[in-house]
Amino acid sequence: MEEHRFEASVNLKRLESDFLEFAESFEEDGIAVAAIRALTAAISDCKASTLMQLEIELKAAVERLREQIPSSVELSAVTELFLRYVTRSVQELAGFSDLKKQLAEHGTKFGDKVKKSRELIADYGSTFIKDGVVVLTHGYSTVVLNLIKRAAAEGNKHFEVFVTEGRPHTTGYKMANELKEYVPVTLIMDTAVAHYMEKVDLVVVGAEGVVENGGIIGPVGTFSMAVAAKAMNTPFYIAAESHKFARIYPMNQGDIPPSQVDSEEFKLVDGCDVPEGVACRNPAHDYTPPSFISLLFTDLGVLTTAAVSDELIKLYF
Repeated sequence: MEEHRFEASVNLKRLESDFLEFAESFEEDGIAVAAIRALTAAISDCKASTLMQLEIELKAAVERLREQIPSSVELSAVTELFLRYVTRSVQELAGFSDLKKQLAEHGTKFGDKVKKSRELIADYGSTFIKDGVVVLTHGYSTVVLNLIKRAAAEGNKHFEVFVTEGRPHTTGYKMANELKEYVPVTLIMDTAVAHYMEKVDLVVVGAEGVVENGGIIGPVGTFSMAVAAKAMNTPFYIAAESHKFARIYPMNQGDIPPSQVDSEEFKLVDGCDVPEGVACRNPAHDYTPPSFISLLFTDLGVLTTAAVSDELIKLYF
């Protein structure tokens, strides 16, 4: 039987450029919003005339986006959720034109949904920051930044924040700079986490992805911080939006998507280059098992690690 073929109408090169442009223009919104905006633009240009053609083209578009940052759990999760939304919409709507319109509206509203999610997380998480405490966080996280600012804005709390450098990209400098207007901030070396942990009352960090067993994939150094926190009986909290919930089940560091920082970007202290002839391994992320996590602050509520699998079922099925 001859296979029916149709000419794809989604311009994948334009999809790539749209994604990169949105990621730069809406940096604070993150790559999830950039991905959905790019997919929405692709839907608007798509000339598919049947549901099957639209689904095929969207899957190809999603694969091309994932190729841009293959190690990103967040990008993988949000695009999978978008495809799931398409499948549900196909089942609920009768007309093809209605489907394209609804998908375009969904993409437009997604940025607002992310902002609302972060507001809810700030509402839930800020109540855990009490007067007089010391909070530790790792590198830069928009979600954690909003949470701490919310706690500081309540007026009846005076607390301090320790921020790690967040190497290799040193994102902690940005975090400290944005927090200094709201709370006293101290920037510390990543390697000094264990040294300062005895002064810390709680740890709040962001995540690249929340996995099926309730663990997280986060910026490298997150697991080290969690180990130190557990050794000192310090609560270790995660702040993450539900679109970062991913259907993967890592058991160890080798099970997470490989993510290496370019050796050209990797510099030692004082700007020294890596010595010639020396191998360099620079993972961007690590995996923190659920046994090291106290609670997760999400837009779905404050969750235990055991509750994550139930929420994943609700999101995907």
